[in-house]
Amino acid sequence: MEERRFDVWTAGSAYERYMGRWSRPAAEEFAVWLDRAGDLRWLDVGCGTGALSAVVTARCGPRTVLGVDRSEGFVAAARAAVPLPAHSVVADAMSLPASGGTWDVVVSGLTLNFLPRPTAAVAEMTRVVRPGGLVAAYVWDYGEGMGFLRRFWDAAVAADPSAAALDEGRRFPVCRPERLAEVWTGAGLVDVAAVPIEVPTVFTDFADLWEPFLAGQGPAPGYLASLTPAGRDRVRDALDAAVPRGPDGSIALTARAWAVSGRRPEAGPPGGGGADRGQSTPWYPE
Repeated sequence: MEERRFDVWTAGSAYERYMGRWSRPAAEEFAVWLDRAGDLRWLDVGCGTGALSAVVTARCGPRTVLGVDRSEGFVAAARAAVPLPAHSVVADAMSLPASGGTWDVVVSGLTLNFLPRPTAAVAEMTRVVRPGGLVAAYVWDYGEGMGFLRRFWDAAVAADPSAAALDEGRRFPVCRPERLAEVWTGAGLVDVAAVPIEVPTVFTDFADLWEPFLAGQGPAPGYLASLTPAGRDRVRDALDAAVPRGPDGSIALTARAWAVSGRRPEAGPPGGGGADRGQSTPWYPE
């Protein structure tokens, strides 16, 4: 039987309430960890609504930041939210619109899990970074560390055992540090390191947790949208019974991401990226 998937990413405003409010503090921690000097060219692969591009622009003093994403809705949101010198364009992470060796830092925030071939995407990121440049990314730890999603899928499976096949912890093995390090090393990168990033996810009440799941953006909300109203109610009730609450009704959980980085060797072609395929370098201001 064909596997059901509901990875819908189109509406920037819906994504912001569901995941964007947590991706921004994760991006802050990621940028602090990278600790790059100013006046560099950054490529943000799978830029989404611009959370990471905005942090790089504000913190890192870049010469330019180019965000690429396949979603026109997300790119429109990024263009509206992130000031110059950042720019965003619609493009495919699997075939980046850049010549080989043209970027100082190539990053990706919370995207690799949703690409059809993460190893090929990292090879492509390695191809476009300059010798000595950095390739880095971070992904949510869907298996164990993404608290509210872990509780969601546990509740969904309790109410509907068939939901187990859609559990992001099961679907995305690249969200573990060992696997990320293997992918980076396999792309020919050196000095590979992986570290955890943890951010608090505090919901004012259960409605603040539940309602973003109804917006249809991402695997869990997409799954809910496929259910009957009675089916959604069963998942809601199971989740409601499972989450911890403070005296004021708030729900305090933690979200963990894994960050990984590696450097392209100074000499020789990238091990996983192959030769330049002749893409034109995207326009950006000098």
